[in-house]
Amino acid sequence: MKTSILLFFFAIALADSCSNSKSSAEALYGPTWELDYITGPRIAFEGLFPEKKPQITFDKESSKVSGTDSCNGYSADYVLEGSSISFGEPGPTTMMFCGGSERQFLEMMKKIDGFSFDEDGKLNLLMGEVPMMRFKKVGS
Repeated sequence: MKTSILLFFFAIALADSCSNSKSSAEALYGPTWELDYITGPRIAFEGLFPEKKPQITFDKESSKVSGTDSCNGYSADYVLEGSSISFGEPGPTTMMFCGGSERQFLEMMKKIDGFSFDEDGKLNLLMGEVPMMRFKKVGS
């Protein structure tokens, strides 16, 4: 009897975790996300992107992301499995040079292997368990 009860609660917990990851993935779609934090550079965030912040939009049907790296437009494929995500090589981009910080954004995208949302609804792109970039919603 104890085993049956334990299995029942385990099944509920497993079903809940599966539904949470699916609803989390669904939250990626719709809004445009604007970068408000990136780890690594020794330059202050506002100094890296003084005019325009990088943005990303997820397209569920085509499994592509598109946006701006703060200077140039880009698009790339992505693969999503649960809370794991990886990005392909950015496709055709415009080629303006705006100081070099735009390359840091695209290089960081290659290192991402997961995502999560914080309690404020911000999107964190992760490397392992470490948030490497954080985005806020700017459109839906």
